[in-house]
Formats: sequence, structure tokens, C-alpha cells
Amino acid sequence: MQIRRTRTILKTGKVEEETVFGITSLPAAKADPCKLAQYVRGHWSIENSLHYVRDFTFDEDRSQVRKNAGPRVMASLRNLAISLIRLKESNNIFKTLRFIGRNPERALSFIGL
Repeated sequence: MQIRRTRTILKTGKVEEETVFGITSLPAAKADPCKLAQYVRGHWSIENSLHYVRDFTFDEDRSQVRKNAGPRVMASLRNLAISLIRLKESNNIFKTLRFIGRNPERALSFIGL
């Protein structure tokens, strides 16, 4: 599949265009443009709601944990923290983590204790 994207950089007003290609296992009859667009948007909603938060809030890209199961365990713990905060209906993960960090006992309320 071929996707053409256009975006406007808000600070400069510059318009950028790019063409990206994707691979799908859908048969041609089921790979209509609307369905493919839903899949692509679905992917980016996951990227924006989870991976961006892990990268930005937890600065995951600079993590020093690199051996054995460490990276997977840390990613799971970060995902758990994000999920618990969202279950409490807190929209700002960063602000909530800062609030908890000032008094770690506050974290107990997020796990129901």
C-alpha cells in the first residue's frame, strides 16, 4: 500500500509531504482505502498513547537497563504505572508521577491500598 501524507509545521507554516509504503496481508478485495486508513490510524493511536508517554515521561530511550530481561521488565513496569494512572482518570501522566514522587506513599492509592 502507498500512503501520501501532508502536514503543516505550526511554527513555520511550512508544508511537508511524504510518501510511505506499507505491507498488509489483507486480500485486495478487503484492502480498501478506508480500512487501510483505519489500521494506520489505529497504529498511530497506540504509538501516541503509549510509546510517546514512555519515551517522553520516563525518558525510556536513555535507559541504562540493557541486559537479560531488564529492558522487558522495566517496560512492563512503566506500562503498569501508566495504566494505573489512567485507571484513576488522570490525564497528565507526567504531573501525576511528580505528585506521587513528592510522597511515595501516594502510590498506594493507585493500587487500591
